[in-house]
Amino acid sequence: MFDLPDSWVWDFWLADDGERYHLFFLYASRALHDPDRRHLRASIGHAVSDDLVSWTRVADALVRGDAPAFDDVATWTGSVVRGDDGRWYLFYTGVQFEEGRNVQRLGYATSTDLMTWQKAPDNPVVESDPRWYELAANSPWNEETWRDPWVFRDPDCDGWHLLVTARATEGESLTRGVVGHAVSPDLRSWKVLPPLSEPVPNGFGQLEVMQVEEIDGRPVLLFVCLPPQASERRRAQYPRGAIWAAPADSLTGPYRIDEAYPLADDDLYVGRLLRRRDDGAWLFFAFRHMDATGEFVGGVTDPMPVAWRGDRLVVQRP
Repeated sequence: MFDLPDSWVWDFWLADDGERYHLFFLYASRALHDPDRRHLRASIGHAVSDDLVSWTRVADALVRGDAPAFDDVATWTGSVVRGDDGRWYLFYTGVQFEEGRNVQRLGYATSTDLMTWQKAPDNPVVESDPRWYELAANSPWNEETWRDPWVFRDPDCDGWHLLVTARATEGESLTRGVVGHAVSPDLRSWKVLPPLSEPVPNGFGQLEVMQVEEIDGRPVLLFVCLPPQASERRRAQYPRGAIWAAPADSLTGPYRIDEAYPLADDDLYVGRLLRRRDDGAWLFFAFRHMDATGEFVGGVTDPMPVAWRGDRLVVQRP
């Protein structure tokens, strides 16, 4: 388990350099007192481990930029991949306020060793496209939902894909969440494309912190959405659903959001999958979201095995 005594820890993502595992996480000081204030004070921390259980904190990866940078309020969730040039690429969400609205854009930083990161001079590199995605100016949530990039190599080795939390331009607000999509030949230049899912009546207002993997030959999309941001139909069926899995036809979709089922209730949030190096076993991680009284907790769990049970992926919780 990874926790910090002086800071809240929440969203996170993982990387494996072949020798050590790396945990990148959002954190903010507990001196804020109110955990709801943590989001606009977030930095990206970093820890390393040999066994995915015992973690050693190292120097932070990224902090917010100076105004008027696209990330001058906070640096939010992302992912890490190794490019064809041997460099590591950390994609992340930059938060900036424009006319009182929360605007989110995507940028990246590079590293040769996963330890020291340099932000790209051409940031931001992926912005929402109003042809398909809701902008802050017409959002009932007063924000431009464009965050949590998950980057992965094309299965046919034809460049790279980026999935992003986004909202469609039409439909009832609590069903507008879609899988935003962009592609790149080189991890540096990106083209935004239409979403890989559509709003559905039993859908979600947002599909946060996505990850797609092939587990035992079966592609599955993970995302998170708390009950207050889910459709009425979804809340009625799963009153406490928070971490969701959706079947997919392939790693690049289509993703069947209407068939999504919960992997965990709202005591956990942000589900991540990682394949252990030594035996190839798939493991599940999350951060501790709420205790029995409904108070925010924080901190990343120990790994938990996953397995298919019929058509559903199941987390084997202790």
